[in-house]
Formats: sequence, structure tokens, C-alpha cells
Amino acid sequence: MPDATLAALDDRLAETDAFLARAYPGEDGRRQPVHTVYIAADRYTPELPAEWGRIALDVVAEHGGMAALCREVGLSDELTAQVASRVEAKLVNEPIEDLRLDFEDGYGSRGDETEDADATAVAGRLANALEAGVAPAFVGLRFKCFEAPTRRRGVRTLDLFLSTLLAAHGSLPDGLVITFPKVSTVSQVEAMVAVCEAYEAAAGLPAGRLGFEIQVETPQLIMGADGSAAVAAAIHAGAGRVTSLHYGTYDYSASLGVSAEYQSLAHPGADYAKAVMQAAAAGTGVHLADGSTNILPLGDADAVKAAWRLHYDLVRRGLERAYYQGWDLHPHQLPTRYIANFAFYREGFSRAAQRLATYLGKADSAIMDEPATARALARYLYRGFVCGALDADELTRAAGATPAQLELLARPKSDTEQLVG
Repeated sequence: MPDATLAALDDRLAETDAFLARAYPGEDGRRQPVHTVYIAADRYTPELPAEWGRIALDVVAEHGGMAALCREVGLSDELTAQVASRVEAKLVNEPIEDLRLDFEDGYGSRGDETEDADATAVAGRLANALEAGVAPAFVGLRFKCFEAPTRRRGVRTLDLFLSTLLAAHGSLPDGLVITFPKVSTVSQVEAMVAVCEAYEAAAGLPAGRLGFEIQVETPQLIMGADGSAAVAAAIHAGAGRVTSLHYGTYDYSASLGVSAEYQSLAHPGADYAKAVMQAAAAGTGVHLADGSTNILPLGDADAVKAAWRLHYDLVRRGLERAYYQGWDLHPHQLPTRYIANFAFYREGFSRAAQRLATYLGKADSAIMDEPATARALARYLYRGFVCGALDADELTRAAGATPAQLELLARPKSDTEQLVG
């Protein structure tokens, strides 16, 4: 092939190359939490995560202990032995990975004076938690949506919260998360970008410092008026600021006309919405999060165990569909959140590690995987390590790669050749 032809080909596709690099950069190495806990903002105290961990451990103890709960949701004795103690340690050391202080549905309308005071007070308490080192790895707020009746109230709360936190802490934490709810149109995302730009300029923050996650709670964001997948356009309209897409179980289901009794993460309408979200987010570096179940483990023993089984099954179902994050609404949901995650990663650990070791040239196998599959194996193992299901030493022994090497290998644009051989 003449050099001139190849040069012409490069010139012809230069714009496409630039577009793909900009719009589909792939994973950036950010940790994705396994869940988001939502609480009414005024209920937050720095002690809340540890309190939720103690409450979770106490209710498990009341119902026979962690090993009994593992067996209740269907784990084998062998898997129970691997999971139970790890979940107990998780509930002591990091019971909440991501906490959202809610000024929207979970808070309601309490009048401007009360919400102003709560926005300021909760930001101050979060600053204290950050100083004391007891804040979750990820924490932030959900403010009221950009629909006309609540738009100004939501922006005011966002402003008060960020400004108080910035003044009290001296900077915004790396794990700060802003949840943008009830997004229906691409224009609302564009407006949110403008709000972020304006706040950064006023507060003297670097351009692009504020990111936000989009809560997908309306069918209009899944299928726009022109028949397109508006959620895909919304990601790119976010100008690199969109960090996650979160599925909103009950608002979305109600908008479809689903009867309250049948609203569920497993409803076909939910599966369709999440499949569209997943396709829209693929390659962009934007994380995808499942929603919640409102069937809480409360009441008598039979009701608690039934709710635990349901929660476990829904979390496990999501993991198998590559929804690696979901919502939790009560401390009693934490045990089954972590049991499901830890079982998911430990069940497939040996097979995934063996296949990756083969790819890296450190073991023999009848399976020959391609680079894309190797990245998927590395992502799976690295996620298991980050959440606490897998240990660094066992990963290195079994897969022939350290957690840091797994993180590198999991990125599509990384140079992985150095790990092979």
C-alpha cells in the first residue's frame, strides 16, 4: 500500500479519531462504590456510617449470625466460610462506601428557611467528618431537580452546601458526588454544566472541578421525542462532567404506568431502561448504577429473612448484568449488599485468576483469551479487591499480577504488553 494512500486514510479519519478519543476515552481508573446510601440530609452526623455498621451487625446477630444469613440466601458452606468473616469486617471498617445527603424526595419541601439552615449545617458536619477521617470514601448531596417549581431552590441548596463545605474544609473532597435528579432532557444537562461553570468561576475553583451523576427517573431520557436515546446525548452534553448514570426505580416505573405492586428492579421496563443506559455509557468512562428496593428487612423473623433473600437476589442479578452499584435505604440492607458482592467475586475468583494468568503467560490453559477479555477479567478481579472480597496476596499469587497491575490492565487505552511474558 503506497504511503500516500495511508497518509490520505489518516487525514480522512482524523476527525473520527479525535471524536472517539474525546467521547469514548474508556475507564479512567476511578473506583466505583458497590452502593449509594441515601438518607435525608438533616439526619446526617459524622457518626452515622459507624452506627449503620453496628445496627447491621446487631440485626444479623439477632437472626442467627452472619454464617446463618449467608446460608439463608443460598451460599454453600465453602463460600460461607470465605464470605461471612469478610462481611463482618467490612461492616466494622467501611460499612458505607458512598453516602448521599438527600435534599430531594427523601427530604421533601420544608420551606426556604429550614432548607437553608439544613444545607449549611450538614455541610459543616461533613467538614468535621472529613477532618476526623470518618467520612465515607464518596459523599455528597442530591439537590432538587431543574423542573420549574424546584429549580431555584435546588441551585440555592447546592450553592449553600458547596460554599459552606469549601469554607469549612478548605477544599472540596476528592470523593465529592453531586446527584442531579429527575433529568428529562439534554437541555437540563447543558444547564447543569452552565451552573457548574458559574460556581467554579465564582468560587475560584479549577475549570471542570465539579462533576455530577445523572439520575434516570423519566422515560423521556431513555427515549426522546424524536425516538433517539436521549441519555446518550445527555452524557456527551455533560462536557466530561457526567460521572454516573443512576436508575431511579420507582419514579421511572410509575412514569411507565406500572402498578405499585409490580414496581421492581427486575421489571421488564427497568431492564430495558438499564440496557439503554448501559449501551449509552459504554466506553465513555461513565459508571452505571442500579436502583433500590423498598422492601426493607424489618418486622418479624420471617419478614426480615424474606426481605434479605429478595435484596440479595436483586443485587446478585444486577452484578451478573454488570450493574456494579445500587442504592441502599436502610442499615439492615448492608449485610446482603456485601454478601452478594463478596460471593460474586469469590465464586469466580479462581477461574478468572487462572485465565488471566494464562493470558499473561504465567500459566497453561485450554482457553485462549483476547485482550478485551483479559481487560474484563482484570476489571472483575480488581473490583473484587477494592470492595474487600479479595486480598492482595491471593490475587498476586493466583493471577500473577498485583492489584496495581490489574488496575492498569483493566483500562482499554493502557499499555498492557509490559505485563505479558
